Amino acid sequence: MSPVPDPDRGSPSDFGPLSFQLVLLRRMADHQPGLVEDALRELGVDRSEMREANRRWQAMLHSPRRRGAGARYRSVLGPPETVGERRVGDLTFEALTWPVPLWPDLRFEVLAAPGGAIWNEWLVRAPGAPAPALRTAGDLLPWSCTVDEVARAFAPARPMEGTAPTRWQLAFTTAEGERVAEFTWGLFQRLL
Repeated sequence: MSPVPDPDRGSPSDFGPLSFQLVLLRRMADHQPGLVEDALRELGVDRSEMREANRRWQAMLHSPRRRGAGARYRSVLGPPETVGERRVGDLTFEALTWPVPLWPDLRFEVLAAPGGAIWNEWLVRAPGAPAPALRTAGDLLPWSCTVDEVARAFAPARPMEGTAPTRWQLAFTTAEGERVAEFTWGLFQRLL
């Protein structure tokens, strides 16, 4: 049985916010299958719909007629909730954010360089939403914090290459010793 479409979330048949959330979940399923199953139930969809959304997303990414990343996100997620500037070193990026209903305290952020090339795309804490208190490695719970929050809490953290394009790792030191945290789409998944 297909879920009843919610106009705020889209539906699996039209590639909108719901389908995009399924794409995020597909990559997270590698490390947090139980949390993904809970999220699928909350969204009213099953694993086959998640796989289909991911297949369609990959087809969009690799199509010879593909749109630029900025246009693709606007077509899938609608107009951004916020548009601003973000400086990283000497570079200035356009920062666009969209709400993600599955994680109401987070936003999906896209940083675009002048000319539209995407520099980064991941989940960040929504303005005004409380961040978790991170004091020890034990405070790092799956899906509880973002890359930026862990980097600030355990500074100086050292970014490391992830195992896939949507994955990041951070190495940091706590009282317990050297740790490496793994993130998918910017959301904490596990300690390695």
